[in-house]
Amino acid sequence: MAKLWGGRFSKATDTLVDDFNSSIRFDARMYAQDILGSQAHAEMLGRQGIIPKADAELIVKTLGEIKADIENNKVEFLIDAEDIHMNVETILISRIGDVGKRLHTGRSRNDQVALDIRMYLREELDTISQMVKELRLVILEIAKKNLSTIMPGYTHLQKAQPITLAHHVMAYYEMFRRDGQRLSDCRKRLNVMPLGSGALAGTTYPLDREFVAEKLGFDGITQNSLDGVSDRDFVCELAFDLSQIMVHISRFSEELILWSSHEFSFVEMDDAYSTGSSIMPQKKNPDVAELARGKSGRVFGSLMGLLTMMKGLPLAYNKDMQEDKEQIFDAVDTVKMVLPVFGKMLSTMRVREDKMLTGAKGGFTNATDVADYLVKKGLPFRDAHAVVGRMVAYCIEKDTVIDALSMEEMKEFSELIAEDIYDEISLTTCVNQRKIIGGPAMETMRQVIEQYEKEEY
Repeated sequence: MAKLWGGRFSKATDTLVDDFNSSIRFDARMYAQDILGSQAHAEMLGRQGIIPKADAELIVKTLGEIKADIENNKVEFLIDAEDIHMNVETILISRIGDVGKRLHTGRSRNDQVALDIRMYLREELDTISQMVKELRLVILEIAKKNLSTIMPGYTHLQKAQPITLAHHVMAYYEMFRRDGQRLSDCRKRLNVMPLGSGALAGTTYPLDREFVAEKLGFDGITQNSLDGVSDRDFVCELAFDLSQIMVHISRFSEELILWSSHEFSFVEMDDAYSTGSSIMPQKKNPDVAELARGKSGRVFGSLMGLLTMMKGLPLAYNKDMQEDKEQIFDAVDTVKMVLPVFGKMLSTMRVREDKMLTGAKGGFTNATDVADYLVKKGLPFRDAHAVVGRMVAYCIEKDTVIDALSMEEMKEFSELIAEDIYDEISLTTCVNQRKIIGGPAMETMRQVIEQYEKEEY
């Protein structure tokens, strides 16, 4: 077929070049946005008297019919039409002839594709934002049910201090809360309309850019035509936001994988969200968590691919930028696949409160509280730290824990210790005395949960 841009050329492009140059195999997914953008553009051209109103109305009507035909699988896209923009325009011209040729007045594929990708990613961003919110709600439910489920907190993967499962999972709530905020913030920079930038220098036609922006749901219009066609910051920013979501998914997955092992046994994954072994009949593998952890790598790769693609490009548009779509589409698709199944896995897992409590009782998780007890009795913290260090060494030698030491043994380390120490260093006291904002105390966590249940984003 003759190229819509072929007037300058005396020779047809090689078929290998057609295939290499074509993006229709991946940008066809933007057909709805391309058509909506073209309809708004055509309507504006008619309103401004740039093309006859009757022609504008026919273009808008026919584009709607093309959209319906695409959705009913009645359209076959052509490789040699290169991309979704040229394919739609080619079909339009085939149906209404010369009138269809008026559609591209006052625009370029450069600002057209910039418009389409913004509209497409805006919808995907909104979908992912809702998925992140739904995941946060799952975490809130787990937290509400486990306000008093004591477990060990870790640093360096060594038992450190007693906390609650509510406190632990709410740390992930905070991460996904920030993810929601980042997506919301990204949307502000994404939702600016570039149409009217032309190829790079705008146009001499009296376009009403504000009308098109309002028609398509944009908050405003771009202010520099060079930047309007060459800006892909919003693509990179979204790729980063998706990567950060996957960092949090991967960290959470790593812990769930550890917790579901026999050595921890803190949780058990539901049968519907586990798999078995082809050779070992006893196995129950946390494959959902493992695969979620693994898929983080491909999202990170998309971010790196985008940044590398953009880093050396001069103004304005360059064909390299066609590569943005496969990268961001794959990142979007991956995150949209991971979030729902991860949430379902979380909501169906069984928490082993007994195993968590047993875990908290080992590893001297209340050692800091013993030191704090001595500080309250008047001993400087550094001296108290040294005393408790000796107590821990003694307990390790005797294969016991601090709570199990007799009062006589306790007083060998400090005469300041009295009978009240046993209550002061019980795990329940250790947790619930940490009432400071951000701490694990039951009442503190309940207040935080109630506050977050009211949030919108």
